[in-house]
Amino acid sequence: MDLTKQLASELGFGLEQLNRTIKLFDEGNTLPFIARYRKEVTGGLDEEQLRRLEERLTYLRNLEARKEEVIRSIEEQGKLTPELAQAIQAATVRQDVEDYYRPFRPKRRTRATKAKEQGLEPLAALIWAQELTEGDPQEVAAPYLCPDLGVENTEQALAGALDIIAEQIADQATWRRIIRDFLWENAMLAAELKTEEPEAQVYRQYDQYAEQVKRIPPHRVLALNRGEKEGHLKVRLQLETEPLLGKLEALVLKGNTSIFTSYLKATVADSLDRLILPSIEREIRAALTETAEEQGVKVFGLNLRQLLLQPPVRGKTILGIDPGFRTGCKVVVVA
Repeated sequence: MDLTKQLASELGFGLEQLNRTIKLFDEGNTLPFIARYRKEVTGGLDEEQLRRLEERLTYLRNLEARKEEVIRSIEEQGKLTPELAQAIQAATVRQDVEDYYRPFRPKRRTRATKAKEQGLEPLAALIWAQELTEGDPQEVAAPYLCPDLGVENTEQALAGALDIIAEQIADQATWRRIIRDFLWENAMLAAELKTEEPEAQVYRQYDQYAEQVKRIPPHRVLALNRGEKEGHLKVRLQLETEPLLGKLEALVLKGNTSIFTSYLKATVADSLDRLILPSIEREIRAALTETAEEQGVKVFGLNLRQLLLQPPVRGKTILGIDPGFRTGCKVVVVA
């Protein structure tokens, strides 16, 4: 990715202008210094423009570094394909990179991990293929019994294989993106009081509260987080899962002819409830918090600005002088 060209396209700056300004940042100059004393280099960019450039430049550089790290990790596992590498390189946001990396990221021990150790991956692949249209699932699972590894009956064999499939479903990057977008559009952020203690009454207004995720204002996110951290509120995403379950079933199932269709339907529901929704809820809550905190800093800055612009001495006219030898002094009437 050519970062300079992308930044020029996003921010509307010239390439040479960007290169000169980025060089100033890379040399260790601070944003206020560049804004005040290097206008002839930056082409007159103000502090807000420079801040947007610095933030976006940092994000894109971190994104590229993460892409390289993810590709290297997958390659070391011997699982990198040209298509996967291309998809990772084409990602424009960090979350997409993490979604592609998810199936290859070292995981803590899970039910699927245990099932793989029990040798149930071939059975999972057989079920996932959905090609068997006749026969008894119990008989299909029988050859995979292994009492020494804890697979003592066909129910355990099928359960382990389905745990593997549930994790596969949860790790599909494209499907996670569909579900995440659905939640951003339709989910509610809900809260209720956990206790009737006097200290909790300050959060009484948030008891039985619910508001669309895409519409909730930043200050309310921070208030809910604070109440949750103090142990007075229970906060969660609220969603009607039936439409989402239907979407996911349509992606997973290849029809209704497989002898494992009913098993797969149950596995889709399990994957959604146990693995996908809790994970994406954490992602959305983290994104809401990050946005709210950024907005909080901006509001604080505006309030501080108004405070600093108040007349320093009541009833007196104050003249401010910013001395400068190279570019001349700046004089302004403060009040």
